[in-house]
Amino acid sequence: MNTKLINRPLYEDVADRLREQIFSKQLAPGSWLDEQSLAEQFGISRTPMREAIKVLASEGLITIKMRRGAYVTEVNRGDLEQIFTVLSLLECQAAKESALKATEDELNLLDHLHHRLEKAAADRDIEQFFEINGKFHELIQEIAGNRWMNGVIADLRKVLKLHRKDSLTSTGRLQASLVEHRDILRAILKRDELAAEAAMRKHFARGLEALR
Repeated sequence: MNTKLINRPLYEDVADRLREQIFSKQLAPGSWLDEQSLAEQFGISRTPMREAIKVLASEGLITIKMRRGAYVTEVNRGDLEQIFTVLSLLECQAAKESALKATEDELNLLDHLHHRLEKAAADRDIEQFFEINGKFHELIQEIAGNRWMNGVIADLRKVLKLHRKDSLTSTGRLQASLVEHRDILRAILKRDELAAEAAMRKHFARGLEALR
């Protein structure tokens, strides 16, 4: 007999739907969120809609403006540079720790993800490349095993996702990103924590250049 999870609050499902609309640009950066209209569109009351908006505000995807309501966050160049600075610090540390902590099974899984990344790049499949790229970084963070650091990274990457995919379409960036991932993987496989840290730092520096 099939069973369903029934304990998930409605607002979490609503937050998932809103998040997807933001990432797909159906809700454009800077656009005002009409709670009443959205609630009617989703067939719900305004209470779970408000709770969902609070969740996305805590993630940085929505900005609450005093007496003006909720708006989809707009990320400018200064914001991107600050986000990349913090992410670089945290993900460099994650790469360093993963080189020291990874089990053989985890190394094999990381290698497998990179092979999938290579295929996506060869196929010029940016959507697939973007998805696998995220999994590659998430696995490194998982191996590092610092849940507090990983929580901050996850929230920052959600905001970065509003722009990150666009950078891969710039001339030569897809192949350059692939080479940078090879360097990160090679260092982790060798358990060279300093090389892993340096490779991740280079990856973020080049990514910021592409976004600029």
